[in-house]
Amino acid sequence: MRLPVNSEKLERYAGVLVDFALGGGEGIKPGDVVYLQYDSPALPLALSVYRLILKKGGHPIVKGQESDFTRAFYELANDRQLEFFPKKYTKSLVDTIDHRIYLIATKDPFYLKGIDPGKIMLANKSTLVYRRWLDEKEDRGRLTWTLALYGTPGMAREAGLTLSEYWQEIIRSCFLDEKDPVHKWKQVFSDIEGTIRKLNKLPIDKLHVTAKDTDLWLTLGEKRKWMGGSGRNIPSFEIFTSPDWRGTEGRIFFDFPLYRYGNIIRDIHLEFRKGKVVSARAAKNEKLLQELIRQKNADKVGEYSLTDVRFSRINRFMANTLYDENYGGRFGNTHLALGTSYHDTYDGDARKLNNRDWQNLGFNESPEHTDIIAKQDRTVEAILKDGTRRTVYRQGRFSL
Repeated sequence: MRLPVNSEKLERYAGVLVDFALGGGEGIKPGDVVYLQYDSPALPLALSVYRLILKKGGHPIVKGQESDFTRAFYELANDRQLEFFPKKYTKSLVDTIDHRIYLIATKDPFYLKGIDPGKIMLANKSTLVYRRWLDEKEDRGRLTWTLALYGTPGMAREAGLTLSEYWQEIIRSCFLDEKDPVHKWKQVFSDIEGTIRKLNKLPIDKLHVTAKDTDLWLTLGEKRKWMGGSGRNIPSFEIFTSPDWRGTEGRIFFDFPLYRYGNIIRDIHLEFRKGKVVSARAAKNEKLLQELIRQKNADKVGEYSLTDVRFSRINRFMANTLYDENYGGRFGNTHLALGTSYHDTYDGDARKLNNRDWQNLGFNESPEHTDIIAKQDRTVEAILKDGTRRTVYRQGRFSL
């Protein structure tokens, strides 16, 4: 079967992931153990990544994922099977690996349509301890990871694009049309880092976000920092933080569709009071949205993010969160994640903190981390600790 992208670009793609995205921009070292997970349609890219890991002296551990198996599991598994967690095996895996790569390649974005979302949520609860182990290892500086996309006909169809058009967006967004995409990524991340440094110099107390059907207040929180350009996602153009969930007040509207649990949720309106979602409405699949929010701590904010149009090359809807949360277009995007927070947005030594410390700082922990995206024009005003107000983002650009 003819591949949707040529071997040269697949090798460049693999180079971006192995030589740049992992290791905080430095790539892997000889002897590093890399856990490579991939959806089955991404086999051609997975093979290129596998070969490069070996060439670099690394040790790949490979796991392919097949959507038909996943659907069969949710169709047939009872509650005991859904909650089963191979603790010893998983802990050993986490202890062994130095890096993780996951290649997303969904044959059909709706392959779980018709499955009871409650079964998926129940299974997700069992993985919470796995995520905690990964976070703890990352906090110690001993684990890096990245996600990347391999386009499929089903994904392209849902985005309203041909497969060729879909792949052209991947190629452009990941700089695979450059002779040296790693060098280009380093330039882009350097520019993003310049904006992050300016943001982190501001003594921000709160953020005020205004847009269509949006009037939202976020409290930045104690010892927070903005992040971006880390290589954890390829592509990644966003600048984000994990605010203190307790200080979220107001309402926000999201005009990008949310794909979750084999379904699509459209035109989401959320209202927060004292840090929690008190109202959740949607034009389509509102009941599913409310079920999602009813999970443990999924009614609280774990992340707030902005993307500047000067950084992002993504100009088309891709029907995939990895790309849509980095959308540039005319006004960039803002996205808010319900659920778990990112510990690396703590401006201090995360290794010294325990679970109670994270709670006291307003970092959220949940089996969910659901990114919801808005692309309409917005203004973000920072209220500094001395009461000064300063516009930090407008018309799709940071104004610092």
